[in-house]
Amino acid sequence: MTDVLGVVVIARNGDRTEYYQDPATYEPSYTETTPLGAAESHQLGAFLRSVYLSASSPSYIAGMSTDLVDNHEVHVHAKAGGEGTVVFDSAIALLQGLFPPNPRNKIDLANETTVVAPLNGYQYVPVETVEPGNDRSLEPWTSCPAFEKHIADVYGSEEFRKTSKAAGPFFGAVKDYVFGRPTTLENAVYDYVNTELLHNKTYAHRLPPTLIEQARGFADFHENAIFSDKEIGGIGNLAGRTILHSILSSLQRIAFNGDPLQFLLIETSYQPFISLFHMLEIAKENPELAAIPNYASALALELRRGPAPDTRDFLRVKFKNGTSDNFQTYHVFGHKSDIAVTEFIYRIENYAITSQKQWAAACNGGGDDEYLGIGAAAAKTSLTAAFAAVFLLGMFVLSKFVKRSRAKNQSRIRLADDEVSYQNMSYGTLPNVSRLLVS
Repeated sequence: MTDVLGVVVIARNGDRTEYYQDPATYEPSYTETTPLGAAESHQLGAFLRSVYLSASSPSYIAGMSTDLVDNHEVHVHAKAGGEGTVVFDSAIALLQGLFPPNPRNKIDLANETTVVAPLNGYQYVPVETVEPGNDRSLEPWTSCPAFEKHIADVYGSEEFRKTSKAAGPFFGAVKDYVFGRPTTLENAVYDYVNTELLHNKTYAHRLPPTLIEQARGFADFHENAIFSDKEIGGIGNLAGRTILHSILSSLQRIAFNGDPLQFLLIETSYQPFISLFHMLEIAKENPELAAIPNYASALALELRRGPAPDTRDFLRVKFKNGTSDNFQTYHVFGHKSDIAVTEFIYRIENYAITSQKQWAAACNGGGDDEYLGIGAAAAKTSLTAAFAAVFLLGMFVLSKFVKRSRAKNQSRIRLADDEVSYQNMSYGTLPNVSRLLVS
């Protein structure tokens, strides 16, 4: 049995056609999936299958149904706004790699005929689309006045002005290759240049060397500045703060022994990756991650058993930057190893935005005390929060103690029953060990 109890995977969409976002509001334009993008996401799905659903893998999730999907164990969320069609297509392609067609996906009818699902047993995994109109967890930055102010502040900062000046020679050189598009740092042209370089043979033969690397470097600077913040609860980290609720609630579900969830896939675009790397202090130790993740990247948060005799559960964070990379382990909040889940939740949960009301308050400059999740409010009420946290932790510990005591009593009862029924060879089984988060 491996140490992995379950995993939350955040995946970026695969390759797509050119995608333009308004530099002042980040309102999106239309884009669509390419066959390359579908192949990249399918490859990512097959990779995740080899890591988490293969019994020979050291990260195998024990107890999961691996051949035929059990929809109680696997949940999928896909962003529907902005690049929504691409994100949804990428989720479907990834799931084809994660749960490939299987001839055992069949049914025996009353007339004694057997019907196999189309495409030699294609598996239909439900995908829950997250619409910005109803749920802002995967695209909170559009139609958000406070975020638009943040964008303007970034453009007006001294660092941005200096970088814009340094980018002057590049924008002068690339002007003939963007065909009338604005050549300014505010309107970073990387997406267009990269798309044409990848799909347009004539363009690829004409583009001078180093221009694509420079375009990527300035785009990384631009997007990292927009989707991060000096404060963990700042508006610049909005993309990370809204996705946190799904992450934390799913980790708790995975940890609870009575909940069948073991694998959550969140298919989305690049923005939450940048924010989360900053919020978890991963980018501080690994500055190369303060950038746009490649297509079909994946961030995995693994819930693991603690090493004996530790009874706590721990979190291990892994990141795979695109199809040519493998999972690398990264440590959060300055730790040099896996972090206890209780500590992880304690340090991050107050910054999560958990509802439309909280998102609206953050975007409209509502008072800090209107809702949990604002870093300033957490600072103002730190003493109260500390007492509340100690109380809750005590309750969790008590609940775990009670559950363990009940489990021990049940074990004694079952063992006694086994003794009575021994002569009939009717053996009982011990109850499963609980996987609660608390220590």
